[in-house]
Amino acid sequence: MHVQIVLFDGFDPLDVIAPYEVLHAGGSASGGAVTVELVSAEGPREVVSGTGGLALRATAVLDPDRPGVVLVPGASGRVGEPGETPDQDAGAKAQWQQDEFIPVLLGRTLTTELPGLLKAAIDNPQISLAAVCGGSLVPAMAGLIEGRTATTHHMGLDMLDATGVHAVRARVVDDGDLVTGAGVTSGLDLGLYLLEREVGPRIAHAVEELFAHERRGTVWRAHGPVPAAF
Repeated sequence: MHVQIVLFDGFDPLDVIAPYEVLHAGGSASGGAVTVELVSAEGPREVVSGTGGLALRATAVLDPDRPGVVLVPGASGRVGEPGETPDQDAGAKAQWQQDEFIPVLLGRTLTTELPGLLKAAIDNPQISLAAVCGGSLVPAMAGLIEGRTATTHHMGLDMLDATGVHAVRARVVDDGDLVTGAGVTSGLDLGLYLLEREVGPRIAHAVEELFAHERRGTVWRAHGPVPAAF
């Protein structure tokens, strides 16, 4: 299983690093059955996060033809509804990435090549799309997962639902070739679940032990009877 984790300007570092470390450890535990890399829609470049100007380097362009998983993180910035956007001039690029409202940072990805690359990935039957936190809002706002079931940070569930996605308040939601995680630390759980699903529970358990982290909650899947109202 090869995993491409997408970087974009203003990304949340924990949404990237948590699944990256889990999946990288899964690769070590499985003798190389899992590989992971950081990519961007523009190709190799330094990408500045929305947290303190921390930057990570994308080493390749997102390849929608490569089988495996494409994982989209959320953004890190100001919480709430955007009003006036901060001044982006006078060399303030890193500053606006840190101070912008999260919906603005996520929405800005729609002006890049990322939506087209994600659509090509979704159309590829050999690729599963994964997302952490607000990352699910990127394909949702692009109209790529309408009618599907997903989750996101609890503060973005209404926004996700407004795009035509069936929002579920769960830690991890498995909708087949769409697997999403809720708040930022759910990136650990999402990574562990992907290991369990794609490589096996023994590998996932070994990584759980290594990181001293036990997955939380039941993974939501559309299996079994529909629960009655309480």
